[in-house]
Amino acid sequence: MSTFLRTLGMGMGLAMALSLSTAQAAYPDKPIHIVVPFAAGGGVDILTRVLAQNLSDSLHQPVIVEDRPGAGGNLGMDYVAKAAPDGYTLAMATTGTQEINPGLYSHLPYDAVKSFSPVTLVASVPNVLVVNEHVPVKSLKELIALAKAQPGKLSFASFGNGTSNHLSGELLKQMAHINVLHVPYKKATQAVTDLISNQVTFAFVNMPLALPHVQSGQLRALAVTGAQRSGTQPQLPTMAEAGLPGFVVESWYGLMAPAHTPPEVVQRLRQAVLAALAKPEVKAFFGKQGADVVTSTPGEFTAMIQKGQVRWAKIIKDSGAHVD
Repeated sequence: MSTFLRTLGMGMGLAMALSLSTAQAAYPDKPIHIVVPFAAGGGVDILTRVLAQNLSDSLHQPVIVEDRPGAGGNLGMDYVAKAAPDGYTLAMATTGTQEINPGLYSHLPYDAVKSFSPVTLVASVPNVLVVNEHVPVKSLKELIALAKAQPGKLSFASFGNGTSNHLSGELLKQMAHINVLHVPYKKATQAVTDLISNQVTFAFVNMPLALPHVQSGQLRALAVTGAQRSGTQPQLPTMAEAGLPGFVVESWYGLMAPAHTPPEVVQRLRQAVLAALAKPEVKAFFGKQGADVVTSTPGEFTAMIQKGQVRWAKIIKDSGAHVD
């Protein structure tokens, strides 16, 4: 009897193993959702939709983009952190959600490292300092001079308190010793609309969102915030080159799954993302939006976030930035 039970148990165990292996090998067998933790129409949303379309082609399943904005990206990221770790609910994380928010919110509803299984970086997207066409400046130095000549009169828009756009403005205030008013918006598109209509003076805007308006002449680009010039807009100087040495704010987008997602599922997703980003048409689209394609291993992704959290915590503390 005992021999029979042992044989039966081994058979059941083998069957379960084969079943699990088959299920994992079949991934994906239903639609995948990528949550963008910001409003539709912004830079994250624009690039994610193009990536999703190409992932659908290679994974042979619909890849649906869901915009779940709120609390500086926290609501959308928390939704994904609490989703089933099966590879069917993903997030397009950003510098803000994983590096800035941990130092900005006292009670973050997720752990920016432990709550997720990183898949890969997708893009490096510098912010670009832009003024509207009515502002009589053509360089960073001229903008600083105008701000000093009219203390408290100039204003800058951001996509919300504590965003990289906001902290870029605060860093400019600190380093240039100027007094300008911060005007936070809930939606990136509304911030840009008011900037164009001269309701605010300037802003640090994600390149994909800013570029069409720069090309139309409604906005004037002065500098990019990265450590190096943008690969897609090399004519624009960095903030350091334009007159503020040491000013560097780099933004990224990256795909993440909930923590404990099976490694083989993460690897399948990563392979699909790398294949999509390698397509000439995808690279060209990203380039037209001012984004540089950047990829990573999950381990490299995690290490970058941990390093970034330390840097942003200091910037946040020095700026006095806070959320209500």
